[in-house]
Parts: sequence; structure tokens; C-alpha cells
Amino acid sequence: MGHRLVKVSVAAPMLAAALLAACGQGNNYVAPPPPRVTVATPTRQSVTRYLETTGNMTAVNSTDLVARVPGFIAEIKYQDGATVTKGTLLFTIEPEPYRVKLEQAKAAEAAAESNLKVAQAAFQRQVELLATRNTPQATYDQALAQRDSAQSTFDQAHASTQLAQINYDYTQVAAPFDGIVTARQVSVGQYVGGTATPTVLATIVQNAPIYVSFNISEQDVLNIRAEMARRGLTRDDIKKVPIELGLQTERGYPHRGTLDYAAPTVNPSTGTLATRGILANPDHVLMPGYFVRVRIPLGEIADALLVPDVALGSDQSGRYLLVVDKDNVVEQRKVEIGQLVGTLRVIAKGLAAGDRVVVNGLMRAIPGQKVEPQTQTAANAAAPAGAH
Repeated sequence: MGHRLVKVSVAAPMLAAALLAACGQGNNYVAPPPPRVTVATPTRQSVTRYLETTGNMTAVNSTDLVARVPGFIAEIKYQDGATVTKGTLLFTIEPEPYRVKLEQAKAAEAAAESNLKVAQAAFQRQVELLATRNTPQATYDQALAQRDSAQSTFDQAHASTQLAQINYDYTQVAAPFDGIVTARQVSVGQYVGGTATPTVLATIVQNAPIYVSFNISEQDVLNIRAEMARRGLTRDDIKKVPIELGLQTERGYPHRGTLDYAAPTVNPSTGTLATRGILANPDHVLMPGYFVRVRIPLGEIADALLVPDVALGSDQSGRYLLVVDKDNVVEQRKVEIGQLVGTLRVIAKGLAAGDRVVVNGLMRAIPGQKVEPQTQTAANAAAPAGAH
């Protein structure tokens, strides 16, 4: 019994030592490896610099067709919404009363013309007799007065004929220019033109060509003028400056035109210049009232730096990129951005050609901490999934 007690006392210290050794091994801390991120150097390429803004489409011509003489609508000669050419007959206001008045005026003019011929002949005889002193001065004066009175009567009759002709022509309401005619506002048999306010029959709108109106900032005005000077263009050559348009549902800027007008002064209250472009619009895709994207080329940037647009972040101070330095430490870099080229964004300031920009794993890249960078090209990083 005493022998067994000696064995227990020897084993206990050995067991305690083993347990302490095991505890010491469990407290050794192994730091996790740096997070893995994808980096890429900026793509360098030539890029066309654009002024980008928004605008509204407006009609080159838009006017109400009104009744210029009173009468009943005799005919409506078009279908609502029809595309018509200049001179197409659209409405007829009962022409007969005006045709009769025109004939009366023409008859009165013919009678006045005959009286004028008689008076002119009588006056001419008095001129010849007076030259040979075979007629008194009073007779000559009377012939002259009768000739002048006949001339006045004829002139008045001729003016009445012209007025009657104008009124008769007004009974035929035709398209003043090529365009699309809206739904009619009157019906056949309706009396129109009998009030002080002209009766609107319909409206015609021309949208081929078509205008786009927009405002540009004072700085943009200076940039456009600089580009015009570089190309040797003057203010009178404004119609040689191209513009491009895109609808909200379209990708890119598929519609082409030129500048058409720029206001002579900058609006001092807004600091902007009212500007207008014109587009052929042969397929009538663009319609007055559309809200559109507009851009104007401002020249080439020979070696622009571009990065995937998804790599950009933003905070209260502006836009930034996460850049990995030579020690693989992440730095937050403030940058100034330019235009979007596909999925790549031009970086105007704040980035060097050899900088390694974090393009994937942005959530794992914390400024001031190390990362494990994996290199990729900027173009591949910007491509949609499955495109490469």
C-alpha cells in the first residue's frame, strides 16, 4: 500500500508538465495572409474629348392653321396625323360667295379701265390742241382732271379685285411647309372665322429637319471656341461644328447634326449660353419635346489614362481610386475624372501611367493596410463577365 502512494506522487508532476506544455503551444498566434485583390495599370489610348449636356428637341416650324375668312367648312382634304408637303390642300371654306365677289370686282375693274381709256384719249387730244393754241386752257384742265379721276377709279377697282382674289384664295387652306398635321379641330359644315379670335382648324409641325436646344456653361463656351480656333473656324462657321444626340432609350449617340445657332451673350444670371443644333431627321425618329443627351467633340487627347469605371469610389470630397504602392500597401487617391469610353473612365488628374489600381476586391482593400495584388489589364477588368 505504501508502494502505490509513491508511484502516484511521481506521475502527477509529469502530467501537469504535459498539460502546461500543451497550453503553451495553443497560444502561438499566426497572422492571416493579406487579402487578395486584383490590380491593373491604366490603359493608355487616344480619346476624343466631348462636351456632354442635355437638351430638348423643338420643331423648326410649328403653326396653327386658322380660318382667315368667315364661312362654313366645305371639305376636309386630309387624314388626321398625315404627313403632307408644302401647298397640299387641307381645308376648303365655302368658296362660292368669295368667287362671286371676285367676279364683281373684276367687272368693276374692267369698267373703270374702259373709262380710263376714254379719259386718257380725251386728255391726249387736249394736249395736242393746246400745243397749237386751238383749245382754251380751261378745257385742257378739265380733261386732265377727268383723266386723273378715271385713273383713281381704276386704281381703286384694281385694289378691290386684288382684295377679292386674296379672300377667295383664303378659302383654300393649304400646308405652308412640309410637316405633319394634327387632328382637325373642326367638322364639315361648321361655321368658322366669324369672331375676333381666329378659329384654329389644326396645327402643322415640321420635324425634318429638327432643332435641339440646350445651354452650355461659360467654360464650355471657351472650350468650343478654342477648338474652333484650332480648326481655323470663325463664328460664321458655327454650322461646321458637329453635334451628336442620343435618346434616353438608346445606347451611345447615333444621331448626327451640326450647331445652328448660339446666343450673342452669356446669360449673367445663370452663366450659360443658349445654343441650338439642327439635325436632318429623315426617318422622323426625333420628335419635338423629346429629352435627349447631347455631346460636342472638342478635340483629341493623345495619351489619355483610362481605368474601369467600377474602380471609382466617391465620398464627400469627390472621386477617388484605391492604388497599391511598391510595398503593396493600399492608398486612397483623389482623382479628377473625364468622360466615359465604353466601360472605361478617363482620369484627367491624380493618376500616373504606372500606378496599380485596385479593380477587383475593393471591399477587401483598406487604405493603409497591405494586400496581395494580382495583376490584370484594365481593359479585361472592365469587360463584362464572360466577355474574356
